Amino acid sequence: MDGIIFVLEALVVLGCILMGTRVSGVGVGLWGGLGVFVLVFVFREAPGEPPAAAIAIILAVVTAASMMQAAGGIDWMVLVAARIIESRPKQITLIAPLTAFLFSVGAGTSNILYPLLPVIYDVSYRNGIRPSRPISVSVVQSGVALAASPVSAAMAAMLTLTDTPTYGLGLTQILLITFPACVIGIVVTSLVVNRMGAELADDPEVQERIRAGLLAAPGQPGAAATAAAPPASTGAGATDAQALGTEAPLEPASARLTATKEGRNAAMAFLTGVLLIVVLGLFPDLRPAFDSGEGPVPIDMTTTIVMVMFVVGVAILFLGKPSVKTVPDQSVFKAGMMSAIALFGIAWLTATFIAANEEVIVETVGGWVNDYRFVFALSVFIVAALTTSQSTATRTMVPIGLAAGLPPGIVTGMWAGAIGGVYTLPTGGPQIAGANFDLSGTTKLGTKLVDHSYFVPMLVLSVTTVVVGTAIGAVFF
Repeated sequence: MDGIIFVLEALVVLGCILMGTRVSGVGVGLWGGLGVFVLVFVFREAPGEPPAAAIAIILAVVTAASMMQAAGGIDWMVLVAARIIESRPKQITLIAPLTAFLFSVGAGTSNILYPLLPVIYDVSYRNGIRPSRPISVSVVQSGVALAASPVSAAMAAMLTLTDTPTYGLGLTQILLITFPACVIGIVVTSLVVNRMGAELADDPEVQERIRAGLLAAPGQPGAAATAAAPPASTGAGATDAQALGTEAPLEPASARLTATKEGRNAAMAFLTGVLLIVVLGLFPDLRPAFDSGEGPVPIDMTTTIVMVMFVVGVAILFLGKPSVKTVPDQSVFKAGMMSAIALFGIAWLTATFIAANEEVIVETVGGWVNDYRFVFALSVFIVAALTTSQSTATRTMVPIGLAAGLPPGIVTGMWAGAIGGVYTLPTGGPQIAGANFDLSGTTKLGTKLVDHSYFVPMLVLSVTTVVVGTAIGAVFF
């Protein structure tokens, strides 16, 4: 009888995840809440622990990041990133995704990618490099970058699961696994992608566009003209691709981007806060300690992150002088609030299910994932692909992997790469934006779900990051 109840409750969890995936966004959280209601009122299970700590981190970080965006901080970061990309045009397939990765890690969001896409197209096409190569790698890197960011929603979800007396894997240890794994994954993916697709001179579709006058030849006046980049402060997606004339100026793409002193100050304040969080995670003795009954114990990293981000928000008020009224309109704020709602519902559902069936999970699922560890990585990958949310995949599957007995270091390494599955299907905003900004037509969304330009780079990046991350986690943690 217990086995039947376990299966029925598991079906409730899976059903709510699938139904939430169909509506996406806050719908994931709403269906998660419905699942909790069914488990409690129908199956009479005690409600699990709501993810209050993770939500607190997300709210604090999103507030500070939205203040930075309203002050023009993301505009400034985009301008800096654009200049870095333009400095090494021939190596753009490697430089562009690594640059986008570092800024995504620092900002804790992939929204910074949108205004960089026309720059990446501009530089690559002008230098005769197939634009689909740097665009595809730059997009898919954002799938794993949030696993290496101290201030992302995915990290908030992960940190509150592993930074406990039971598992003892704090922010610093997580970053020591995820950061190098992601960087190595990006480098390997760039090397692989650099051999994909025909060169522009040998691509019949590109050459036909040039002959038809829709596209200037690489290196010619107008070759790098692109649709206008959306303002970073709006976080808008792609615009309709415009036909290219031959009279467009040869100015670099960064010349069309603007930034302000206030934006620079806001970005520097935010990045200083990120650095301070890393330092406080690395050196716990720097955190205030209080008597817990067994001696002084430093305050936990969840509390630390929340306090630091509120301080950062106040600093941005003075240094960046943003209009506070516009903060709720920022793309970072909207995306963060949706993540918080989705995470709350789905994490509460998972916690309720695990608390009610921990013994069964350890005995059955635990045997599967310990005998075939790739099953855990595959499950995270699938949930990420279905929900297109790294934080949702984290709170859905990581607790099950930990409860099943997988070492936290291995769980972290697999998680870092598996959440890259968010770009399995060509439905993500960055994927659509990348295809629309590539006026040469080399970046394609496909027609068969897995024949798009991002699929192979996504697989290479996810698998490489999982392998490297698992090896680091197994050896050192």
